[in-house]
Amino acid sequence: MSFATTPKQNPVEDSDMAARLDGKRVAILVANGFEQIELTAPKEALEREGAKTYIVSPEPNRVRGWQHTNWGDEFPVDMSVDSANPSDYDALLLPGGVMNPDKMRMIPSCVQFVKAFFDQGKPVAAICHGPWILINAGVVARRTVTSWPSLQADLRNAGANWVDQEVVKDANLITSRKPDDIPAFNQAIIEAFSMAGMRELITA
Repeated sequence: MSFATTPKQNPVEDSDMAARLDGKRVAILVANGFEQIELTAPKEALEREGAKTYIVSPEPNRVRGWQHTNWGDEFPVDMSVDSANPSDYDALLLPGGVMNPDKMRMIPSCVQFVKAFFDQGKPVAAICHGPWILINAGVVARRTVTSWPSLQADLRNAGANWVDQEVVKDANLITSRKPDDIPAFNQAIIEAFSMAGMRELITA
């Protein structure tokens, strides 16, 4: 008796194609006016890899995106930033948009939420204007970062080494410049977020 067999997949390819973020919980911190594609595209990429994503916001119930020059769609808020516990998440994503980080950097609970991820050594990813709030959290000094070009003076004045690259990884911080960088940004954050918690497993 013979049995039909299916080709055996390459173990390396198998690993690459597997859901690398199964069990990972990612907080996405936004206020009204975030650049919509900078939330939706990374969110979809993370979820395809098995992550569970949660929109955390100072806005009640729903938060609204911005698409280029106009208001975009509304998204349900999963958790108020005042109630969210950074310890419940493995990683943090900070989309850009001008209004979004400019508002949140003036809200103490948002700033403290961001700072807690750095205090706990967890990966943080910020794109476009997203790194603005990192300045107020006091976490960019002596780090190499990128961002939307208009932030470079602010970041350098805060002690960062600003560079013009599509994606930059400095320890647990990943930054990118703009929506065109999203494919490279997504690849970098999936890799970084997949390692979240590994240090604790190694030292346990």
